[in-house]
Amino acid sequence: MRCMDFSNRFLIMPALSHRTENFTDSVIRRMTRVSLRCNAVNLSQGFPDFAPPAPLLTRLAETASENVHQYSITWGAKNFREALAAKQTHFMGHPVDPEGEIVVTCGSTEAMMAAMMSVVNPGDKVAVFSPFYENYGADAILSGAEPIYVPLRPPEFLFDPRELENAFRQGAKALILCNPSNPCGKVFTRKELECIAALVEKYDAFVITDEVYEHIVYAPYEHTYFASLPGMWDRTLSCSSLSKTYSITGWRLGYVISSPRIIETVKKVHDFLTVGAPAPLQEAAVTGLRFGDDYYRDLQGLYTRKRDMFLAGLDAIGLPHTIPDGAYYILVDISEFGYASDLEFCEALAEKVGVGAVPGSSFFRENVNSYMRLHFAKREETLQAALERLAKIRERMR
Repeated sequence: MRCMDFSNRFLIMPALSHRTENFTDSVIRRMTRVSLRCNAVNLSQGFPDFAPPAPLLTRLAETASENVHQYSITWGAKNFREALAAKQTHFMGHPVDPEGEIVVTCGSTEAMMAAMMSVVNPGDKVAVFSPFYENYGADAILSGAEPIYVPLRPPEFLFDPRELENAFRQGAKALILCNPSNPCGKVFTRKELECIAALVEKYDAFVITDEVYEHIVYAPYEHTYFASLPGMWDRTLSCSSLSKTYSITGWRLGYVISSPRIIETVKKVHDFLTVGAPAPLQEAAVTGLRFGDDYYRDLQGLYTRKRDMFLAGLDAIGLPHTIPDGAYYILVDISEFGYASDLEFCEALAEKVGVGAVPGSSFFRENVNSYMRLHFAKREETLQAALERLAKIRERMR
């Protein structure tokens, strides 16, 4: 019998999905790999280099010998949902039903994707403020929707209500709202949120919020949960996670909170995306969800000190930068260095100066090539080491 010749089998393979034709890998995660290769202080990808709260680690160790190693309920372990509902009821000022208004997800990344797929159909449009966290446009495209970008103009990162309304006029079925914002650190005022709410009501739309930095806000600014505004509970899918609040980015515990009608759909999407979040980690994280108000005040104080220290260091070096209202990111103006590409600048910065940063263009829809993003969720000695290296930036980057 003659064997078939498979030598050319790869030349006749069918085409792959068109959805990802214009995607690259995550620039943020790429810059972490560059930082590791160059032995640079990694201020690119936003994760702490200090330990989570000790009670969480103690409880995590205890779970190793407990019967919590199989699937939990798909939309989240009961005690986790109950603790989360109590916490969010306290902070949101709106009662949250742990049975009908919460889905626990594998991080806020899945929460945002599940929320998007629950409210938009292929061909719909989604409004996105720019600058934006890089996943948002990809989430819309993977859902078959078209993103419409609305600029937030520096240095205050204000939006023009007329431009936002134009996005809704074009048919935006949902708006993605990151508050506090990554990468610019903007905290939307209540007046701005009420303006958004009026347009959402007028054009019969949804809002998908990303509120992972809800507890990292600097005085005198205050975080207002969009879902808590009059009439917005039934129109909002509140997405967040425990990653930043408890310094456990690797635990991948996120959630969506919304009205029962919406959550029933989110449950179905989540079930077929990831089945469920890690059961042992949910069990351990209940401890953090039960912390008192003093924990969140201390967290705010911790990050306020880090922000003030890092900003003072950048000022001493003479690097122009934004001043964040919330979150832990800073956009530094790099125009003086004359690089045609901010990506090339950041790669050179890691190699020549020894500091990892993210090129600002990865966050802007507009043609912006003059920023790098740094973050300060690090120990003070790590930040000091980065500042000492950045002090040599002018002699090494020109």
